[in-house]
Amino acid sequence: MNMLYKACLALLIIGGINWGLIGLLNFDLVAFIFGEGSLLSRIVYTLVGVAAIGAIPALFSSNNTDAM
Repeated sequence: MNMLYKACLALLIIGGINWGLIGLLNFDLVAFIFGEGSLLSRIVYTLVGVAAIGAIPALFSSNNTDAM
């Protein structure tokens, strides 16, 4: 697994956990750690979004490690 794939996967896991907490407990962990609307929070949200876009080719690849 190359480093870009691992980084995207880690960011998607962080985003998934955060959305799970928002859905279940109405608790935004990223905003709690970095501050609501802070620059760091926005950077984390942006990186998770970029990782999700970068993971799209994995949906159409027969070998997921080649997609990233």
